[in-house]
Amino acid sequence: MAGIDCGTNAVRLLIADLPDPQQLAESGTGSVTGAGSVTGAGSPAGSAAAPLTDVVRRMEIVRLGEGVDRTRRLAPAAIERTRQALTGYAAELAAHGVERVRMCATSASRDADNADEFVAMVQATLGVTPEVVTGDEEARLTFAGAVGGLAATAPAPYLVVDIGGGSSEFVVGTDTVHRAVSVDVGCVRMTERHLRADPPTAAQIAAAERDIAVAVDRALSVVMGPDRSGPPPTLVGLAGSVTTVAGIALRLDSYRADRLHHARISYDQVAEVTADLLAMPVGQRLRIPVMHPGRADVIAAGALVLRIVMERADVSSVVASEHDILDGICLSLR
Repeated sequence: MAGIDCGTNAVRLLIADLPDPQQLAESGTGSVTGAGSVTGAGSPAGSAAAPLTDVVRRMEIVRLGEGVDRTRRLAPAAIERTRQALTGYAAELAAHGVERVRMCATSASRDADNADEFVAMVQATLGVTPEVVTGDEEARLTFAGAVGGLAATAPAPYLVVDIGGGSSEFVVGTDTVHRAVSVDVGCVRMTERHLRADPPTAAQIAAAERDIAVAVDRALSVVMGPDRSGPPPTLVGLAGSVTTVAGIALRLDSYRADRLHHARISYDQVAEVTADLLAMPVGQRLRIPVMHPGRADVIAAGALVLRIVMERADVSSVVASEHDILDGICLSLR
C-alpha cells in the first residue's frame, strides 16, 4: 500500500506494509482501524496497534502553494514541479507492485480556485484521484500516524501539532481523537505574508508573531477548551520545520531521521534556534548541515510557529516525530 501527501511545500510518498490481521490477533496487539474510524470524533488512532513497516519513504519540495495566499490559484510552474515529482513516485509504485494508493492534497489545494487543474494532472500522472481533504480530516489522519510507538516517557494526553507550509493541524487525544482543528498558519504562508526581507526585519517578525499567536490561541481554545483544564499534554511536533529545528538543536552533522524521531527538545532550545534562524540570511541557513535546500527560505517562519505554540500551550518541551499524516493515510487503507 502507499500514501502520498501533497502539501503546500512538499509532496511525500510512503510505501509500507501492515502486519497481517491474523498475526496481530495472535500476538494480542489489537486490530487496525480503517479509514472511517480515523475521521470520526472519538475514533481510535490505530497506529499504536499496528506499526507500519517502511518500504520507501521519499520527499520532494515542490512549493505547490507558491503565491496561493495572494493569488488563490496554483501557479503553472508549481503544478509542473509537482507533476515531475509524481512521475518519479509513479515509477516507485510500479517497481514495488503497489496495488492500493491513497493521495491526499491539503492546504494549498483547498485554497486554490483552479484545484481542478491539479486534480486532472494527478489523474493523468498517477492514475488516481487526489482527495482534497478537509482540515479536520487532515488533522485526524495526522494524529493516527503520529502517536504510534511513543515511549512511556511521552504519556497521554497528546497535543499533536503538524506545522505545514500553508496550514497547521492541532489534535488532542489519548488512544482516541478528542478534538481537532486546522488553522491557516504555516511556514510558507507566514514567510510570504510577513517575513519577506532577508533576513526579516524586527517589524516583520513582530507582525508574524501577532498573526501566529491569534491563530494558535484560536486552535488551542478548540482542542484544549477555553479554560485548558486537565493535565498538561505531551506536545508532539510534526513535519520538516519541527525536525529541522530539532536537528539544529541537537547539533547533528547531517539529517538523521533515526536520531530525530521521538527526540525531546526543550523550549529554551527551540527559542534559541528560532532567534538564530530569524537573524540569518538564507545563504547562511543553507550551510546548516541538517537543512534541506528547499526549506531554507521558510524555516524561520516554521520555527517561529513552533516557539509560539509552545508558549501559548505552556509546555516546556516538544517530542519530534518523523511519523505523521503519511502513516495515517497508509493506516486508513487497511
